[in-house]
Amino acid sequence: MKLPVNRRIDETHHHVTPDGLSVWYTIQVSPHSRIQEAVFERADRMPGDEECKRWLALLVTGGEAVEAPSMPGSMTRRFDLFERDPEREAPLA
Repeated sequence: MKLPVNRRIDETHHHVTPDGLSVWYTIQVSPHSRIQEAVFERADRMPGDEECKRWLALLVTGGEAVEAPSMPGSMTRRFDLFERDPEREAPLA
C-alpha cells in the first residue's frame, strides 16, 4: 500500500483484531482541511461490508466516509472522509 509522502504510518496507527482484520486509522490536518482515512485488510479475503461499517462508526466522525477504488483481487479496502473549511482557504487569484 502506497500512502502520501506527508503522512507517517506506523504501528501506533494499526490494530489487528482476534479474527485477523488489520485496521489502520490516520488523520491528516492542514489549516483549512482535514482528511480521515481508515484502511482495512485481511490476508485471506477482502474485508466484509459489515465489519468495515462497524469500525467506521467507531473511527470516522463528522460525516460519512467514502470507499476509494481498489485493485482487482485486492485484500484491502480504504475509506476517506474529506472535510474542508472554505472560510479558511486562500482566495483564488
